[in-house]
Amino acid sequence: MIAFVVAAIFLLLFGAGVLRDRRRFGNAVYLGLAVTFLGLGLLAEIDAAPPGISETVMILVLLVLGLGPVVLAVLLCANGVKMVRKEGRRPANLLSLLAGLGMFGVMGLMVAAAVTHSEALGLIAVTTLLVVGYVSFLFLCFVGYAYLYGRMRLRRDADYVVVLGSGLIGGRRVPPLLASRLDRGRQVYETLAARGGDAPVLITSGGQGPDEALPESHAMADYLVERGFPAGAVVREDRSRTTEENMLFSKELMERDRPGSSCVIVTNNFHAFRAALMARRAGVDGQVVGSPTAAYFWPSATMREFVAVFLQYKVVNLGICTALILLGVLAWFVR
Repeated sequence: MIAFVVAAIFLLLFGAGVLRDRRRFGNAVYLGLAVTFLGLGLLAEIDAAPPGISETVMILVLLVLGLGPVVLAVLLCANGVKMVRKEGRRPANLLSLLAGLGMFGVMGLMVAAAVTHSEALGLIAVTTLLVVGYVSFLFLCFVGYAYLYGRMRLRRDADYVVVLGSGLIGGRRVPPLLASRLDRGRQVYETLAARGGDAPVLITSGGQGPDEALPESHAMADYLVERGFPAGAVVREDRSRTTEENMLFSKELMERDRPGSSCVIVTNNFHAFRAALMARRAGVDGQVVGSPTAAYFWPSATMREFVAVFLQYKVVNLGICTALILLGVLAWFVR
C-alpha cells in the first residue's frame, strides 16, 4: 500500500513538472520513480492474485531478470558490429558494442564471485551492480520520457521553425540524416502556415566547419529551395558550431525580427529531448520535434545523447556514483 502512495506522489510531481515545463529531466526521473514504485506495489500484492496468476507472473519476472540482460547484451553487440560496418570506427559508433561487452563483463564478474565464493569479488560485484543499476535507471527514465516527449502535440502558435544542422557530405552536400530534418521542418512549416495569420519563417541553423566548403545553413537552404520551398521564407543562421550555439544564435535572429516569438525546433528523433533541455537552458521558447532516423543508428545515438545529459548533471550523478563506490569500500573495511 505504501508503494502505491509513493507512486501516486511521484506521478503528481511528474504531472506538475510537465505542466510547468515539458523540457525538464526531472520529469523523466519522476515518471521513472512512479513506474518503479507502482511495479513494486503490484509485486507485493501478487499473493492476493487468483491461483495460477501469481506463479505465472513470478516466472515471467524471473525470466526477464535472468534472460533479459543476456538477450540485450547480444543485441547491443550485434548492433555495434553493424554500426562499425556502416558508419566507421569512430568512438561514438562504438557505444552500443561497448555497452554490450560491458554487460557481459558485469555478468561474468557476478558468475566469478558466485563460483569462487570470494568475499572481495562479491563486494566488487555488488558495488558494480549498484552503480550500473543507478545509471541504468536514469537511462530508462531518459528513453521513456524522450519517447513521450517526441509524441506530444505540435504547438500551433509558433512564429519560427528552426532546423538544426549537421555535417555535410564532401563539405557541400546534405546527407540523408540532415535531409530528414529538412523534410520534417518543411512539414512543420506547412502545418503552421495553414493555421492562418502571419506566415512562419524557417531558420536553417549551422555554421561552416573546417572541412566544409560552405556553411551548413546555406546548403540546407539550397536543399529546400531546389525542392520548391519559397526562398523568401528562409533565414540562414551561419555562425553556430554546436547545438548550444544553434539555439543562442537562432534566438538572436528571432528576437531581432519578432521579439518575444516562439518556435518549433527540428532535429532527429534521438536528439529531440536533449535539444529540448538545451533550448530551455538557452531561454528559447521552443518545442523540439524529431525526424525519422535509421533503426540501426538509434541505439548508439541514444546512448550518446544520454551520456551528454548524464554529464550535464555531473555533480549530482558522479557524486552519487562515487558515494556508492565509497559505500562498497566502507563495507570492505567493516566486514
